[in-house]
Amino acid sequence: MRPELSDYEHVSAGKVREIYEVDENTLLLVVSDRISAYDHILDTPIPDKGRVLTAMSVYFFDAIDFPNHLAGPADDPRIPEEVLGRALIVKKLNMLPFECVARGYLTGSGMKEYQANGTVCGIELPAGLEEASKLPEPIFTPATKAELGDHDENVPFSAVVDALGVARAEELRAATLKIYSEAAAMALDKGVILADTKFEFGLDSDGNLVIADEVLTPDSSRYWPADGYTEGEVQPSFDKQYVRNWLTSSKSGWDGQSEPPELPGSVVEATRDRYVEAYERISGKKFADWIGDPA
Repeated sequence: MRPELSDYEHVSAGKVREIYEVDENTLLLVVSDRISAYDHILDTPIPDKGRVLTAMSVYFFDAIDFPNHLAGPADDPRIPEEVLGRALIVKKLNMLPFECVARGYLTGSGMKEYQANGTVCGIELPAGLEEASKLPEPIFTPATKAELGDHDENVPFSAVVDALGVARAEELRAATLKIYSEAAAMALDKGVILADTKFEFGLDSDGNLVIADEVLTPDSSRYWPADGYTEGEVQPSFDKQYVRNWLTSSKSGWDGQSEPPELPGSVVEATRDRYVEAYERISGKKFADWIGDPA
C-alpha cells in the first residue's frame, strides 16, 4: 500500500515544485500543474503539466550520460497515489547556488543584452547576429537563483569562480555544455531545435557533481520546430511562450504590474497541447502511456 502525501514532512515550495522529506537520504519531489510567467504564479493551472515535466525529465535522466539525482523509478512504491506520475524520489544533495544556462541560439534576455552591447553574460559575440541566430558555438551563461517572486539575474563566469572556485566553476561549465550539446543533437534528430536550457546541479556526499531538479523540460528549455526555423524571426515554441505572448497581448488587458488575469480555456488547451507535443516528438513515446491519473 502506498503512503499518503501527509505521511511526509513538507520541506519547501517553489513556483512549480513541492519538496517533502522521505528519510535522511531522500526527498519526494512533486511537480504541480502551476505555471509561472514574468515572475508571477498564475491562478490558472495547465492540466497534465506536472506529468509532462516529470515524464520528460525521466526520459532525459535516462538518456543523458551524466549522474542524476533519481533514487527510484517513476512508479516507486514510496510515491503516494495522489501524485503518482508527477513526483519522483530523489537523493538529497548540497545544491549549488546558480542556474546553469546553455545557449545555442540568440533569443530572450540574451538577445536584449546582445543588442545593447554585443555580449551575453560578458561573452563577446560576432557582429550582425539576429533574433534566433545560431551561435558559433554554445555558450555558458550562468544566473543567480532568485527567491520566489524575484527574477534570476544573469552573471558573468567570474561570479561562479568567485563563489565556487576555479575548478568547480569550470566543471559546471563543461557539464552544462556537454549535456546541452548531447540533448540538442537528440532533439534535432527528432525535428526539434533546443535553443537554450537551464540546469541545476548539486553535490553528493562524496562531493561529486550531480544534475538535479528538472532536466530539459519545456519549462526549463526553449524548443522550436526545426522545419520552419527562420533566422531573424521569433520562433514558435513548445513551451510556455504561448502564455507569455497572450499575457502581453491586448486581449489579456494586463498592465504587466498587477496580478495576471486568469487564462482563457483556449490558451490553457493550446499550452497543454504544446507541452504534450514536445514530450511525444522528442521521446518518441505516447503521453497517454505515462503513469498516473490524468484527472
